Order: sequence, then structure tokens, then C-alpha cells
Amino acid sequence: MVSKASKIRDFVLGPKTDDHPSDLHTRAQEVLEPADIFLDQEPTVGEWIKELAPTRDGSIHYLQSLFPSASWIWRYCLRWLLGDVIAGLTIGMVVIPQAMAYAVLAQLDPAYGLYTSFTGAVLYWIFGTSKDIVIGTTAVGSLLVGQVVTHVQEAAPNKYENQEIARALSLLSGAIMLFLGLLRLGWIIEFIPYIPISAFVTAASITIMSTQVPTALGIKGINTREAPYKVIINTLKGLPNARLDAAIGVTSIVLLFAIRDFCTMMEKRQPARKRQWSFISSLRLTFTMILYTLISYLVNRTEDLNNPKFKVVGHIEAGFKQASVPNLDPDLLVLILSELPAIVIILVIEHIAIAKAMGRMFNYTIIPSQEIVALGAANLFSPFVGGYVCTGSFGASAVLSKAGVRTPLAGLFSAGILVLALYVLTSVFAYIPNAALAGLIIHAVCNLIAPPKNLYKYWKLSPFELIIWVICVLLAIFESLETSIYVGIALSFVMLLIRLSRTKGEFLGRTTAQEVVGNNNNTASGQESSDNKDSCLSGSNEERELYLPLSRNDASNSNIKLETPYPGVIIYRFIEGFNYTNQALHIRHILEYVEATTQRTSEEHFEKKSDRLWNDPGPKTQKSADLPFLHAVVLDFSSVNNLDVTSVQGLVDLRASLDRYCSPDSVELHFANVHNRWTRRALTASGFGYPSSQKSDAIACWQPAYTIAAVLDPELNENRPKTDLEANETSH
Repeated sequence: MVSKASKIRDFVLGPKTDDHPSDLHTRAQEVLEPADIFLDQEPTVGEWIKELAPTRDGSIHYLQSLFPSASWIWRYCLRWLLGDVIAGLTIGMVVIPQAMAYAVLAQLDPAYGLYTSFTGAVLYWIFGTSKDIVIGTTAVGSLLVGQVVTHVQEAAPNKYENQEIARALSLLSGAIMLFLGLLRLGWIIEFIPYIPISAFVTAASITIMSTQVPTALGIKGINTREAPYKVIINTLKGLPNARLDAAIGVTSIVLLFAIRDFCTMMEKRQPARKRQWSFISSLRLTFTMILYTLISYLVNRTEDLNNPKFKVVGHIEAGFKQASVPNLDPDLLVLILSELPAIVIILVIEHIAIAKAMGRMFNYTIIPSQEIVALGAANLFSPFVGGYVCTGSFGASAVLSKAGVRTPLAGLFSAGILVLALYVLTSVFAYIPNAALAGLIIHAVCNLIAPPKNLYKYWKLSPFELIIWVICVLLAIFESLETSIYVGIALSFVMLLIRLSRTKGEFLGRTTAQEVVGNNNNTASGQESSDNKDSCLSGSNEERELYLPLSRNDASNSNIKLETPYPGVIIYRFIEGFNYTNQALHIRHILEYVEATTQRTSEEHFEKKSDRLWNDPGPKTQKSADLPFLHAVVLDFSSVNNLDVTSVQGLVDLRASLDRYCSPDSVELHFANVHNRWTRRALTASGFGYPSSQKSDAIACWQPAYTIAAVLDPELNENRPKTDLEANETSH
């Protein structure tokens, strides 16, 4: 007798659905005895919460993972030390000119680039998981900082100094990245597709070059803060006003490309000395900067540095004179907040992309979330020594890897070179020509522009994504970089949602196939021997059933004849999952196919014509009376991992529509390849998984099918009761 509490429960929560009828174990045992019976238990919310709750071992592992250096520093040896010293000193010489040049892009003095690179070199080895990454200033990151500086200066003229803005931006960016890394949210980065980032980098490179050409040519009066196309037009108009700086800028660019191309040619001609030529090529920036600094000194040594014959860097303070607590004025932070998302996205993606590339190249694995921790720590502490935002530098990282680095500790030695430069070489840096720095920047960012072969590859892989790429580049050139990255990500998400929500499933047909293995053994003359002819085709003679899409839109041979599995049985396979975005499309697709390939069991009858719904035109004239009645619909859930409430409601509506279509009979709905326990729970909670007909004779004929698998645990097999056949074999 049903208790009152059960009645109240059913009234409030609805009838209880149970995946396991009370006698299921008994019925299964009658069929499978003496085999062990396994019944899948319904998952619970408590079980789900328990899986998410941290464990003691998990907490210890998490704390250890925050400091990857602790796992290898105790094994450090002298052999590693030699490689790290050479690589660290090399990268230190490469980073100095790059850092100074990129700081100019950020509208800061060159020394700020050295402060920034120093912080990355000192901190990364503690938190990082890659031995080949160099954290420091980058062209794209510096350009974004420069644009933020411009934005704040326009909103609050002369209220804040440029370095104040840059340091506050670095502090906020570092805090956000550290938060994401500590919570192990690195997987969020996977939501940002590659195409918008590629377009952004290309557009940023074009923007950078457009801003540096006037400096390289010594043309005054060009507003480089305008859109790139305006800067290019104004530069062309100002060519007649080029000054002596053009001789420095143009020749430095030519020299840099000449050294690079010459070393590349020698690497091919002398493979045995490839490493040496690569090393020489990596120092071309340092060599060029030394050369033009020497020329500048010889030309301007008798001149006042405030009025040189061509523009030079000028006075640089020695040491870390700018080390202090960043300005956290609330008004300044409010002005910066709107620019933060683009900065964080670009810095993180650029760094992770380089780290993954280096890991693939040298056969080790990086941990994205921990890399974000390292990046966040570097950006958080950089402003305290006077630096600004930093991230992984592809060019510097490539040099570091080729220099024979063995561990992340090489960063400490490059930091030593930077300290030496800040305390000893600042008087020399004062003579560096601005045009030479501009030439160095132009040379560095030229390689960041996507070449035509990459665009052709995008076209072959996904034509629509190439269109997104072009749109992003055009927006960046004619509007702004921030607009470009946001629109690119939005268009990629729209494309993904359309693909998920508008991709129809496939109805499957049946055919038979036989596996045949080809034997390609040939004689020395290239002709097939007589023995091989007999064994050219071999394989099992056993035929098996295949289920292929009836639409023939797949890669199978369209000449293969397909048949429906059984008259009135429909098999439907979901292609892009089954969720709230596409459930209506799938349900409508199934119902339309059912109406087109089967006939209604009995027509609907209305006492009056007016009783029919206004939007129901009535039964269609059957083109063929030979169409079968609908008996069952099989749904292949192999691509479905989870069900939401909307998609389950769609299945319930499908069942109701099919029942009306087959009334007074009912349609069987079968679900294949349902592996997720929560998906099974959702289906059973909606009334699926039971005989479709409640008639006693139908239920009596209903026979469940069971799956038997061997248990490979020897102890379980020993404890299992032996069958009569096994007992007889043992006795003999």
C-alpha cells in the first residue's frame, strides 16, 4: 500500500522515476546465472560534489605545482650550468637592444624596457615550466601599452605621466593573470580561436611599422596615434621633409636583413656549421646597435645631446632609479579598465602559443595554467622595479633555444647582463640613434606578418575563417586594434554557434561489407610474382553490417546501395551533439523524415471540420500506399555527452508527436551509445527506458537484452561459482 508520505512526494515532485525496477536484478540473474550481475547506479549530486571537493593529495600536488623549479633545482649539475651560462649571456646581449626599442613603442624611455626584461628574467625560472621561454618586452605588447597611454592622456591631459599609466596597467594585468593561473583557469584561453589572434598580430605589425617609418626617416609632424592608413598617407606626403635620420634608419634596416639572409644562406651551404651561423644571425640586432651607436658617438661627440645632428636616445638614468610602488589612483584605474581585456588576452595567448611551440619542438610538456601564474607574477612585480607589461618573446625565445639552454635558470644570467647594462652602459646608450631603434623595430615585426602561404592554408582549411581574418586586419588598419580583436572573437563564436545549432544529423542505412587486405609485395623487377597474385587480396570472409548516411554526404562510395534497417525503423545519428541550441532543428528534421518515409497508422478524425487546428492543413495525400508504418526510432548518442533541460524537453515533445502519429499504437524510442551516467539519469527521469506500450501482453513479450563481458580479475574469477561445463572439464 502506498504511504501518505509517498503520495505527498509524488504530488509535489511528480512520479518517481527509477533507472532500476525493483525486480531487475532478479530478472537478470535468471537469464545470466551464474555470472555476476552489474547494475549501473544512478549518479547523485552528492557524488558530483565529492568529486569536485579537494583531497589531501590533490592539495599537496597543487601547492607543489605552483613552484615547478622545486622539482628540478635539487638535481642541477655543472653540465647544465655551462649551457645555461652561455645561453643566458647570449640572450642578455640580444634582449638589450630589443627592450630599449620596444619601450619607445610604449611611449616610454628605453630604460623601462630594460627594467621590464629584468623582472621577467629573474622571476620566470621559479614559476615557469618551459626552459626556452624569455619573458620580456614585445612589439605587440608595447604597442598596446602605447595605445593605452594615449587613451589615458587624451581622457586626462597631463594628469598622469606615461610611466605611471604603464605601470598601473602592468599591475592590474598581472593581478588578473595571477588570479586565472592560481585557479587553474588556463583552459579558458582555448575559447579564443587562432584566426583572430593571427589577424591581430599581422595588423599590429602593420600598425607598428607605420608608426616607426616616420622616425626611421626623420620626418617630423606625423601624428602616429591616428589610424594606420592615415599615418601611411601622411608619411608619404612628408617624404620631401626627410632628414639625416633617414640615412641611419634605411641603412640599419638594409643591414639587418642582409645579415639575416646571408646567415640563412650559409646555414644551407654549411650544414655542419648551422648552429654557429644561427648564433651569428641572432646577434645581428646587437651588432647593428653597437655599430650605429659608435657612428652616432663619432658624429655627435662634440655636439650637445639636446641638439644632435640626428635624434638620439639621450640621457638615461643609471640603475633602478624608477623602482617604487605604482600609482593606484582610482581615477587612473577606471580609465585603464576598459583597455584591460584586450591586453590580457593578447599577452596570455602570445605567451602560451610560444611555450607550446617550444615544448613541441624540444619534446616536453608545458602547463598552461602554471605559465599564466609565471606571467602574472612577472607583470605584477614588474612595475615595482619600474617596468611595464611583459610576455613571452618569440624572437628571444628562439635565440635562447638555439644557444643550448638546459634549464629555466638561464634567465638569471641574462638578468645579470641587464643589471650590468643599467649600471655601466647607460652613458653609451645615450648615443643610440632613434632612427636605428626604429629600423630595429621594423625589422623585428616584419616576420610577424602572415605570409601568403599561410593565407592559402587558411583558405584550404576553412574559407570562412579566412574571411574573418581579412575583416579583422581591415578593422585594425581602418579602425583600431581593440575593435579588431573583439570583432574577430565575436565572429568566430558566431560561426561556432551556427555550426552547432544548424548542423543536421544523418539518417543511417544498412549495407554489408567484408574486410580485404591488399598485399603490395612486388618482385625486384617491379612486376608482381605469381605467388603474390594469389595472395594479393586476403582477409576475413565474414561479412559485417555497416551503417552509412542515407544522404551520402560523407566520404564513402556513393555507388554503394543502402537499405533501411527494417521497414518502419529509423536510425538517426547526431553529428554536432544534442543541446538547447540545436534540439529544435533535430526534432523538426526527424519528424519531417518520418512523415516523408512512413505512413500514419490511423488518420485523425474530427466531428466537425472546425475542430481541426487552424494551422493543420489535414492529412497529405500519400504518394505511395507501400510506405511502411512507423515502429521504432533509434537515436545514436555517440556524439552526445550531456543533456540539458531544453534538449530533454525536445525528446519528450518528439515522443508525444510520434505517439500521435502512430496512435493508437506507440513508437519505440531506442537510445544507442549512451555512455554518460548523467545523460542516462536525465533520460530515465523523463520517462525513457521503459516499454513504450503499457498493455499487459506487450509487457509480457518485452525481453531486455544483456551484455556479457569477461572479468579479468583472477580473484573474482576464482570466487565465482563454476558452471556445470567448467565442473565437468575440471573432473576430467
